[in-house]
Amino acid sequence: MAVSLDDILASHRGGRAVVMGVLNVTPDSFSDGGEYFEAGAAAGRAAELVAEGAEIIDVGGESTRPGSERVSPAEQVRRLERVVPEAAGLGAVVSIDTTRAAVAAWALDAGAAIVNDISAGRDDPAMLPLAASRGCGLVLMHMRGQPKTMQADPRYDDVVGEVRAFLAERLAAAEAAGVRRDRCIVDPGIGFGKKLEHNVALLAGMEALCGLGVPVLVGPSRKRFIGELTGAARPADRVAGTVAACLAARARGATIFRVHDVAPLVQALAVADAVGRAGGR
Repeated sequence: MAVSLDDILASHRGGRAVVMGVLNVTPDSFSDGGEYFEAGAAAGRAAELVAEGAEIIDVGGESTRPGSERVSPAEQVRRLERVVPEAAGLGAVVSIDTTRAAVAAWALDAGAAIVNDISAGRDDPAMLPLAASRGCGLVLMHMRGQPKTMQADPRYDDVVGEVRAFLAERLAAAEAAGVRRDRCIVDPGIGFGKKLEHNVALLAGMEALCGLGVPVLVGPSRKRFIGELTGAARPADRVAGTVAACLAARARGATIFRVHDVAPLVQALAVADAVGRAGGR
């Protein structure tokens, strides 16, 4: 049976792991830029992700890789106008990866059920009121700076504490705008304004973030820190490291995992969860 939005939003209570498949309809994303830029290729990829076990398809029309340039709302919609409705017809929950309220509103009308906002509602003052009025799921992510500049020597005194405080503040801002807390998901923003040591510390400190009382999403997929740890220079060669990062976060309470390579993670989670159940966890 397909997962529902309510299942996803309650995943932290029941411990249900949910895999979110990445679908970048862009020419310039760091790992798969250009592969699914054509609408037919993107729609086909959405079907593949669902077949591999993705229960959420996260569709975006703007790259957020380090150094990326902004894309207008109109251009994002142009890129996505065929893809989002087709993805919504596949049985998975569709998430729209955007910081612009106009794009989010269009996607929700086209069948999306979650807004994944890497700015946590800071880029567009209309985003939080929109989420409140629609009752959709809302992902609030931590990011230091903007994608164009976020990797310019980010520093923290206590990365886990600072990220937790930021996410708590954005949850409060969302609630003040009328978003129900039980519609929110938080994301520590692995790789967004963080160095290797920050990413590892956040994965190790996941329990503190889970203490916010909402589902925690992690997105380590193919990211640079995995290459720094393993020597895998090409993003496509970082699948095993991605799985390891997700399992480490899963063991510490995270329940939603945003990845490019769905099938390996679905298999790994099935085994890890079976072991956990056998051990009484």
